[in-house]
Formats: sequence, structure tokens, C-alpha cells
Amino acid sequence: MIAVEFADIRWRDRPVRIEHQWLGRERADRPLVVFLHEGLGSLSMWKDFPRRLCDAAGLRGLVYSRPGYGRSTPRSPDERWTLDFMHRQAHEVLPALLQVLRVDQPPWLFGHSDGGSIALLYAARFPGAVAGLVLLAPHIFVEPVSVSSIQQARQAYRETDLRQRLARHHDDADSAFWGWNDIWLDPGFTRWNIEAELASIDCPLMAIQGLDDEYGTLGQIRGIARQLPQTRLLEWPDCGHSPHRDQPVRLIDEVTRFITDTTAGD
Repeated sequence: MIAVEFADIRWRDRPVRIEHQWLGRERADRPLVVFLHEGLGSLSMWKDFPRRLCDAAGLRGLVYSRPGYGRSTPRSPDERWTLDFMHRQAHEVLPALLQVLRVDQPPWLFGHSDGGSIALLYAARFPGAVAGLVLLAPHIFVEPVSVSSIQQARQAYRETDLRQRLARHHDDADSAFWGWNDIWLDPGFTRWNIEAELASIDCPLMAIQGLDDEYGTLGQIRGIARQLPQTRLLEWPDCGHSPHRDQPVRLIDEVTRFITDTTAGD
């Protein structure tokens, strides 16, 4: 069992505890991959996928739960996240965590859903500070299908055992769920769009979308490719919003090949 650790950062003028886990620490000379979870995710909800990927590719890994998720500091009961919550995670939380953990070499960012958007925003704000991006079902604008599925998630949280299932992975399931759900269903969030912010990204990038994704269409990753011609697009049938759960072996093979080919000359 790989130990879970905690780091303390300051965010929003208060101390925040960040749950995290190192993988393959002994591979000190290998690239580091930082895993950024989805809107309802956490360190534990990745299950063993990060370890499997890092072992297969011979990489180091850093997995963490964002504030409000997992065993990291939850939101205060009266704290409502703002419409720029993903920008704040990318521009404030992630840099603070990397500094505290003394990550001084540009890492790869592996982001799923909201985590993919956060990875894009970090790479756009800090060009040169990212070795590469692997994005699973990222969002660059809000689509009706996303809003519809998130409305269904709200109903499920109120009427089914979803809250109990999330409580296995979050110290405060309400913090995780409502922090995400309230923002995505805020009428003002329909105008959220980060397409214009992507132009400064100059690192290698692979974006993957399932054809059966209930939270987004191919317009998301194709929109990234229009802005960033270095993007490698993978559009997978028989795959929903979570390629690492639906097609983990294929994903590990593709990511291993992509990172290996990209770093071959380093």
C-alpha cells in the first residue's frame, strides 16, 4: 500500500491541507506526471490507474485531491465557489502545491474532465512550466449536454445512494458535490469559455474523448486542436466520459507511447 501524505498550503488567506500520494518516487530521473481529477473526483477515485500507468511507462506520479475533495480541506459550509473556480485551481492551488512539494522540473499534467480544463489553464498561464498534457474529456466551453447530465446528477444525489457512494471517497461529500454542481448549473456559467486562452500553450498535447461521453461532445477536443495544431486527437467508440475506467489498457498503451516518443530525445 502506497502511503497517502498531506501538505499544507495557503489559499484564500487560510491554511489548506492537500491530500496527495507519490508514485514511483525511486525513479528520480524519470518524467513526473501530475494527475488532476474530475469534478467529483479525488485521489482515491482514480483507484489504481495512476499506479498502473506509471509502472507501465516507468514514470513518477503525483496524485492529489483538490481543496474541497477527498481528504483535503473541505469547503466551509458558507463558502460558494466563484465562476472562475477552475482558473483559481490552475493559477493558485496547483502552483502553491508544486512549490511546497519542491517540484522544480516541468511536469506532465494528466487531467480528466474539469481536471483537463485546469491542466489547460495552468499550461496557458505558465508556458514553459509544463512538459506535456494528456487530457481526458476536457471542457473548454459549456455545452447543453453537460448541463443536462449535471442536472441529472443533482437529482441522483438527492434521490439515490450517490451521496453515500461519494462519502467513501470524500471526508465531506456535500462539499465535493455542491461545490461542483452549483457552479456548473449557475446560469452565469453557461458563458464560461476558455478557447481564447489556449494560444500560448506550446507543449506536446494529447486529447482523448469517448464517442459515448454523456458530459461533452467531440467539439471540445476538436476545439483544442483548432487552437493548438500540435494536438494529437483520439476519438474512441465504446467509451464514455472516463476513458481510464472504460478502456484503461488502451489508454495506458497510448499514453506510454506518447510520453516515450516525446521524451526520447531528452
